[in-house]
Amino acid sequence: MWIRGRPKRQTNNAEQRTPVNRFVRAVLGFFAAPRVDMREDYEKVRRFQRHIAAPRVATNRAVDHEVPSESGTHHIPVRVFHPKEQTRDEVLVFFHGGGWVIGDVESYTPTCINMADLTGAVVVAVDYRLAPEYPFPAGLEDCYQILRSLLDDPNPAGMEDADNIVLIGDSAGANLAAAVSLRLHQEGHRGVARQILLYPVTYWDHDPQTSPFDSVREHGEGLRLTNAEVQAYFDLYVPDPAGRKAWEVAPLMAQDLTNQPRTLVITAELDLLRDEGEAYGQALRSAGNNVHIHRVNGALHGFIALPRLSRALRESYEVITAFLDDADQIQDPT
Repeated sequence: MWIRGRPKRQTNNAEQRTPVNRFVRAVLGFFAAPRVDMREDYEKVRRFQRHIAAPRVATNRAVDHEVPSESGTHHIPVRVFHPKEQTRDEVLVFFHGGGWVIGDVESYTPTCINMADLTGAVVVAVDYRLAPEYPFPAGLEDCYQILRSLLDDPNPAGMEDADNIVLIGDSAGANLAAAVSLRLHQEGHRGVARQILLYPVTYWDHDPQTSPFDSVREHGEGLRLTNAEVQAYFDLYVPDPAGRKAWEVAPLMAQDLTNQPRTLVITAELDLLRDEGEAYGQALRSAGNNVHIHRVNGALHGFIALPRLSRALRESYEVITAFLDDADQIQDPT
């Protein structure tokens, strides 16, 4: 097998709505991503991300593997990160964000190193295929295969029980994580016991004129992620608009949300995806699942990639570690 495992303040603020005045919004605008046409510039953005991440890569604690696809047409790259001090038996299987178009194991290596160190767990990062070269469902198929292989044969990952696998993703990666969990249930396979969804994409409509979510109208321009960028990502990932309403693309459209893992949903207050992420958490809870929803006030989309001194990052990992310590002990709001 392909993995060599090593031996082995909780508050809910999802209901708070803090207004953002014009001055604060103007300041935050300085931290917004440069406006680019992702349909044309996605290759440039990929190169830029790798360039920014490269000087911070610590290869001595990361091991690369390749897993043959079931179709035999390609290999799925996987990078395994070991923490400075391993304090958990859990293995975090991570799907990166980037709108299914940008981001990869190289650009997310600093984020994964932080994740391993701050949780004390091994992190398995999946370098799934990206659109537009490989549109839906290519990336989802890669993520599903890697997770299935771990669930079916967990021992090579240094785990005595597949329940130690925790699925985690951010943004489009959280979308893939949710879709993988739903697919496992629908196909009758065992799933993971826990999943962590960081500011997930769960819905298909991000037009401020038609979206059912206020955050799309409140935070869709001038901040870290815009409505136009999300639309560009969808155009590249699922070129046929009719296909975007499928639950594999928009998990909030799923008719059956029962028997899903214990779920932690973390959203960013100043993120257009905030409301749909929280709506997905509420829908999972209504279907009888154990769900905790936490909103990071004042945070922008993508904060999991910030430096360790970031307040939003620290707050998120406090919530994540509490969830990993004992998900049953997190007090869910009624």
